[in-house]
Amino acid sequence: MYFITFREAKRLLLSKATRVNLDLRKTNRTWEIAREGDEFIFPDGTRVSKALIERIARDENSVYFIKNGVYKAAIAGEHFYKLVPTIPPTIEINGIRMHRTKGTNPLHDTKSKVNAVKPKEGETILDTCMGLGYTAIEAAKRGAYVITIEKDPNVIELAKINPWSRELFTGGRIQVIQGDAFEVVKKFNDETFDAIIHDPPRFSLAGQLYSEEFYRELFRILKPGGRLFHYVGNPGKKYRRKDLQRGVMERLRRAGFVGVKRVEEALGVVARKSEKRK
Repeated sequence: MYFITFREAKRLLLSKATRVNLDLRKTNRTWEIAREGDEFIFPDGTRVSKALIERIARDENSVYFIKNGVYKAAIAGEHFYKLVPTIPPTIEINGIRMHRTKGTNPLHDTKSKVNAVKPKEGETILDTCMGLGYTAIEAAKRGAYVITIEKDPNVIELAKINPWSRELFTGGRIQVIQGDAFEVVKKFNDETFDAIIHDPPRFSLAGQLYSEEFYRELFRILKPGGRLFHYVGNPGKKYRRKDLQRGVMERLRRAGFVGVKRVEEALGVVARKSEKRK
């Protein structure tokens, strides 16, 4: 499977034969694309018309993949899902991007969240809301074993397409569970995880994942001394003077967490479970 965005399409239109990257810049590798008349010939033999390449060159908000034809990396159902050609790609659901991209990129966004709990070699980490899996992959790269949960099968399908998500399914240190995190966490044993990274959809879409009831479950499954990072963002703060982080922090404390404080660079909150008394 090969990938093309507006960047590569524009390059193809500049020359009769050229080399371009076809893995969404996951690597620096390039592939040669031949041209015959008004057709471009991709490495698998797929012929793509100049008119279609011109159309892709004008579409700066989509990712296309080539596999015996040209397809948009998108899924239409109850919601509309698609990969967006940031580097690495983010996922967009009904026009809402799942990573911060203004002034940053999904990889830096991910690292800021993972750095908040500093996974260590041999630890077991829970990633409550997988998305494209960048958080789970980053934690696994640091030597942790990761369990990650994703509710939406359409998101999992886009992750399977996305080359930047490949380690989710091939790395051997990550277990993917399809299900609702609110229900899945109830099945874990007490004191299972060394750290939890909780990066839920916005409050309006998944309010139960911001509830004291859910936080009590996270507290239960954390080991003594375990760390939590909770991405909150700041929706409504600028214009409506709402402080969602403050409410989150209050509920975390009621659930038993200590050391609850804001992490401004990651737009979230950290907390921990106290060590057991001797």
